[in-house]
Amino acid sequence: MRSESLITEMHLDILKETGNVGAAHAATSMSLLLDRKIDMFVPNVELVSFDGVFNLAGGAETIVAGIFQRIEGDLSGSMFFVLPLESANYFIQRLIGDVSFDFNSPPLSDIGISAMQELGSILSGSYLSALSDFTGLKIYSTVPSLSVDMVGAIISFGLIEVSHHCDEVIVIDTQICEESAVGRTSIDGHFFFLPDPSSYTTIFRSLGVS
Repeated sequence: MRSESLITEMHLDILKETGNVGAAHAATSMSLLLDRKIDMFVPNVELVSFDGVFNLAGGAETIVAGIFQRIEGDLSGSMFFVLPLESANYFIQRLIGDVSFDFNSPPLSDIGISAMQELGSILSGSYLSALSDFTGLKIYSTVPSLSVDMVGAIISFGLIEVSHHCDEVIVIDTQICEESAVGRTSIDGHFFFLPDPSSYTTIFRSLGVS
């Protein structure tokens, strides 16, 4: 069964609303961590082809920081959060208070890796928590794993399992905005949400949508 037969614009609107609730929760957590005002928004949720997923992140060979988590419970699937290296450096340097930290210059410090995993956990955890609240489903995620690699190598890991059943991925665009004394900084990241095929029906049935 192909994904276009499962997902409609109404479904995507529901996922966008869920994403904005999760983003608000994540912004609160990040504001506390960074001790400054953070706003987060989900400007768009769309279905994207496998090739389109790579293009969104700058091309299959672009090096990114990617956080992977497996989704378990009443739903199953995979979730990736991908940030350009410069954006990832920006946040991790502020989280750990070390402006010398650089994903482009391994070996990476353990505290920097842990901070990136924590960032991914906050973002994906807030989204999954909102989805759980909306659906009433019990949803859990595994411990986040960090990869710094070509986006094609990172995302292909999750695409292998779902490619037998669908040819598109749910992309949840995420905009992170930071207010500081020097102005407003905006960073764009992407969630790639890949429910296992049977979980599509579970999600929307729980929301009262056929």
